[in-house]
Amino acid sequence: MATLTRVAFISASSPSGSIGHSRNKCRQVATSIPFLDSLPEFSSHAFHARYSPSSLTSLPRTRYRRSCVSKTEAFKVLSMAKSTVLVTGAGGRTGQIVYKKLKERSEQYAARGLVRTEESKQKIGGADDLFIGDIRDSNSIIPAIQGIDALIILTSAVPKMKPDFDPAKGGRPEFYFEEGAYPEQVDWTGQKNQIDAAMVAGVKQIVLVGSMGGTNLNHPLNSLGNGNILVWKRKAEQYLADSGIPYTIIRAGGLQDKEGGIRELLVGQDDELLQTETRTIARADVAEVCIQALQFEEAKFKAFDLASKPEGTGTPTKDFKALFSQITTRF
Repeated sequence: MATLTRVAFISASSPSGSIGHSRNKCRQVATSIPFLDSLPEFSSHAFHARYSPSSLTSLPRTRYRRSCVSKTEAFKVLSMAKSTVLVTGAGGRTGQIVYKKLKERSEQYAARGLVRTEESKQKIGGADDLFIGDIRDSNSIIPAIQGIDALIILTSAVPKMKPDFDPAKGGRPEFYFEEGAYPEQVDWTGQKNQIDAAMVAGVKQIVLVGSMGGTNLNHPLNSLGNGNILVWKRKAEQYLADSGIPYTIIRAGGLQDKEGGIRELLVGQDDELLQTETRTIARADVAEVCIQALQFEEAKFKAFDLASKPEGTGTPTKDFKALFSQITTRF
């Protein structure tokens, strides 16, 4: 980690443990706080939610030198501590990718996952950080949400194809939703339960993955199983936007099981991308955008459509701060 040149005055021997109040403009300051050596370089969450001035007394004694400081700069450094992130829908195809990516970045994140069954838990490794709960039952998800910093919502109702469809006979397949698993119950009530629990738990940011097409009541997805799935997703998105919690709403295009990180990503609004030829995106790219949204202030209080150019065209997106900066829409 780079040498800290400007850090706040922290005196391990001070009775009050307070940040300096001497007449001098410059103070003795810690230049080698041991646990800072392992902190990741990523955009901070609110310092006060995790640290208070009184908690600074627990910092170990260390070497000192003199430096002019500001309290804000100390907060920025200390708030780079590991963030606990819960992925709901962690057993789904996109949810699994997000959960795995968070686990791979263990120096930055303490990952948690929420799945609905023990079978789903075992399929993705069965680790202790995987919780079992039903988002339709608000009490069952509280243990998973307590103590987290950020929530990534990837839960969704899933239509099933009726078994009597015969492609040899032509026509279109018909779909249905299982009893109790309609979009109203999963995409509205289930997501509302998660948002409510997050508000009570003091969660600092919610990333919600939805779908493009929500501006069109006659979109074909709404007709699947007569579920009006985009209508209920949109209602949950509005509820989140009105909650007061910093949020990022990602309305993904058609999801593809392809490698991520090799395409130029596109952001839009109000389903304008559906009028173009670039209406799809790899699940792995959606997963990466979810995690990157936790790192930049430019992603907060934003809602946007997300797709990508075809592989081999454009320049693969690497600058996510610039990507989020393009977005001006709050909903």
